[in-house]
Amino acid sequence: MRRNIKYGVDLIKFCATGGVFSKGTTVGAQQYTQEEMDAIVAEAHMRGKAVAAHAHGTAGIKAAIRAGVDSVEHASFMDDEAIQMAIAAGTFLSMDIYNTEYTLETGEATGALPENIEKERQVGSEQRNSFRQAVAAGAKVVLGTDASIYPHGLNARQLSRMVQFGMTPMQALKAATSLNAQLFDRPDVGAIQAGRMADIIAVTGDPLQDISLLEEVEFVMKAGVVYKR
Repeated sequence: MRRNIKYGVDLIKFCATGGVFSKGTTVGAQQYTQEEMDAIVAEAHMRGKAVAAHAHGTAGIKAAIRAGVDSVEHASFMDDEAIQMAIAAGTFLSMDIYNTEYTLETGEATGALPENIEKERQVGSEQRNSFRQAVAAGAKVVLGTDASIYPHGLNARQLSRMVQFGMTPMQALKAATSLNAQLFDRPDVGAIQAGRMADIIAVTGDPLQDISLLEEVEFVMKAGVVYKR
């Protein structure tokens, strides 16, 4: 980790538990001791870096929150205690609930191993239940995509699933913008205000009525320059 920081990484991510696509591991099994997680987070924070923990299993999620991670990625198997711990600690939860749908629909055709597909089946419904409960409890749930599991460009599909499983359209929009800006410590982005970076998209219709409209972007402005009308 120190070497990574030396050569310029923006943040530290570690695997607190096994995952769906990590071969030979039980999904959700804790992979670091509490003391090891404590050391990872303390070292990274001392050097001014945020820490994300990949964690599916309940014990690993709780250990990561105790260690002080900034976000938990996936957060699939959460009980009430884990959710309340995240709320008390201010931990962000990045729960990529569209992934299950994509993996189960396309995994075999794209070469995913039977082991991985079976683990996705184990995780999917539980993660969506955890998502629903975390949102209802008031946890800081942000939009995350688990980049590379599905093609870049399908990211907005997460939004409609977030609404389907418990968020209002406005909550989903905030999860993708201002709340993520808080997680990334980027006060210069995440809102449309004078003095902010002019990165703006537009769609035909009201996404507060139909969040899936954001899957068909009609207008793109980046840093004040229009790239698509």
